[in-house]
Formats: sequence, C-alpha cells, structure tokens
Amino acid sequence: MRLFVGDDWAEDHHDVEVMDGSGRRLVKARLPEGVTGMTRLHTMIGELAGDDADEVEVLVGIETDRGPWVAALVAAGYTVLAVNPLQAARFRDRLGVSGAKSDAGDAHVLADMVRTHGHELRPVAGDSARAEAVKVVTRTHKTLIWERTRHTQRLRHALRDYFPAALVAFTDLDAADTLELLAKAPTPAQAARLTIAQISGALKRARRKSIAGKAAEIQAALRAEHLTQPDVVAAAHAASVQALIAVLTVLDAQVKTLQGQVEAYFGQHPAAEIIASQPGLGPILGARVLAEFGDDPDRYATAKARKNYAGTSPITRASGKKKVALARFVHNDRLIDALLTQAFSALRRSPGARACYDRHRARGAGHNAALRQLANRLVGILHGCLKTGTLYDETTAWSHHPENIAA
Repeated sequence: MRLFVGDDWAEDHHDVEVMDGSGRRLVKARLPEGVTGMTRLHTMIGELAGDDADEVEVLVGIETDRGPWVAALVAAGYTVLAVNPLQAARFRDRLGVSGAKSDAGDAHVLADMVRTHGHELRPVAGDSARAEAVKVVTRTHKTLIWERTRHTQRLRHALRDYFPAALVAFTDLDAADTLELLAKAPTPAQAARLTIAQISGALKRARRKSIAGKAAEIQAALRAEHLTQPDVVAAAHAASVQALIAVLTVLDAQVKTLQGQVEAYFGQHPAAEIIASQPGLGPILGARVLAEFGDDPDRYATAKARKNYAGTSPITRASGKKKVALARFVHNDRLIDALLTQAFSALRRSPGARACYDRHRARGAGHNAALRQLANRLVGILHGCLKTGTLYDETTAWSHHPENIAA
C-alpha cells in the first residue's frame, strides 16, 4: 500500500493532503509548524495505515529540501520528494487554467504530482550532518559577500551624486583604508583638508605598499576641482554614506570571521582532501562545491547526473530538422558560480584544463561558453575522484582526451 502526501509549506503552517493510488483524497488538514504539527501528521498517517503500518510506503511531495520539518519527515522513514516550485506551478496549470491558487489546492497538486510522477522526481538527498554544517556556513558566507557587493555599489552611486572626487581617489571602495578615510571625511570639503599623515596612517593600517606615493595621489585627487552639491545637500549625502560605511565595516568583519568557520568545517569533512586536490579548488570554493553537491553517495548515479544537476551540461532542443544545444539557465546559482570560478582558476594551474579551454576557443566558442565546457569536464573529473576515493591526478584526469595534455 502506498500513501501520497502533498505538503504545501507556508511561514507558520503546512497544508497537507493524503491520497491513495487511485487519486482519491483520504484526508486533508492544516498543521502548525513544529512538533505539534509533525505529531498530528504521524497520527493521520498511522490511522490511515491501520494494522499494516509496516507495509505502507509514504511518499511526501514538498517544495523545499531543507529545514527541521523535512529532516523529521526523513527520520520518520517517509520518502521525501523535493519538488521545484516551477515544476509545481506548471503541473497546477495542467489541472486548471483559471489561475486560481490556494494553499490547500497546492497541497492537492503536490500529492497528485507525487502519485503520478514520483518516479521522475528527485528524493531529498541523504547528506551527512557534516555536509549540512558545511552548507550552513558556506551559504551564509557567500550571502554576506553578495551583500557586501550590493552595499559597495550603493556607496558608489551615493558618492557619484555628491562626491565624484572620492571615486577618482579610491579605486577599491570596500577596502579598509577607503572606508576609514571616508568615515573620517565624508564630504568634499572635509576630504580636501585631509593631511598626508592622516592618509598615510590609514594606508599603513591597511598594510598598503608604496604608501608615500599613494598618499600623495589620493590627496591630489581629493583636492582637485569637481562639480559639487550645496553644503546642506552634501551633509545629507554624507550622513547616508556614513551609514553605508558602518554596514560595510560590519559585513567585512563578519565575512572574515565566517571564512575561518568555512575552512574549519570543510577541513573536518572526509571528502575535503579529494575536493581540495582538484585544480582551482581551495578550501573556500571547495567547501561551496561540497555544500551544494552534498555528500550522499547514491545521489548521482553517473557523472552525467552530477553535471545535469550542476547546470554545466548543455540542453538539447530538437524539432524537425532543427537541433541546437543551449546552456542551462535554470540551475543552482551558488553552485554554478563556484564551478565557473574553479574553471577560470584552473586555467593557470592545470595544463589539461588550459588545453581543453583552448580547444573549445579554437572551435569558435566564446570565453563564457568555453569556460562552461571546461567546468562541465571538471565536474566529471570530480565525480570520478569521489566515486573511487582517489586524489586528482593531472595525467589520469585528462587521459580520455590525450590531445588536451600540454606538451
């Protein structure tokens, strides 16, 4: 006997529907988040299973693959299928075209989707606790880096509106010396009064080189003539800039702190040595790759499956006599970012990677396309190393493409 459960998760509750193999609704309910809701769900399943509980298989469709609720479902022995929200939305459109939507309706869609297409959905990966810990710190670390970039761009736009001289004087707006000097002199008038000693002190604390020359260049740029705003407007902009500087200072400190945590958690994982042996993967990028791929040994049956999940392998569109291969635009942004960064870094560290990239370029591929193809090849190499438990070897890795090995 099989029971199919659709679980539509909201912020503080779960709309749940259970149906049998014929698509008949057996029960539906709105359950609170937490232990109380999970207990009620187990009770519902138990009542439906009756005395044959050991022979009942429960498949749960839910639009997330993480969190304590999902972990509790897996621990209970249910088969949990993580459904992409885009898949669920398109499946819902098959059942009706009115555009109507409700949480209870979504639970019905998920249950029916699991019933009819469960064999095509991906079960939630059985990653280890160590891999989950790596994912937590690496995702937070990357999120803070993205936030730092966003706030740096906001700072750049703010300075352009009233203090263009700062953009000439400082090329790296999120650098420690830049933030220190802007916090000390946030208006053009105040910056023009900065002395060589003050500028040199900030550069020295940031461990810059050629301090005397750089200090003179910065002072000259700050004292040069530029278009300005009225004093009252400049003061208002300065207040906004100081708030951005405070945020950037905290973000930079926390990024550095979390970097140490990422390295520590990654170093404790059994696969860390194999992953770090890959060209272009250090402890930070390696941790991101591990976090997004997970460490469930049964999740990727083949290298092709891992490449498809990574989003590095192309998709084919064929209709009639027309057939084209296109890049995948639906993918895990964090994973593809790490893999493309690895591929670019590998160009300087691996002769085989460099030859692979050059071969694609010689065939007419652009930089991004060639880099994606290289990333795809590196994912296959990583898959082989993880499956066999061996470290990366330059000759073995590229042996299937001998023309890639540099002379």
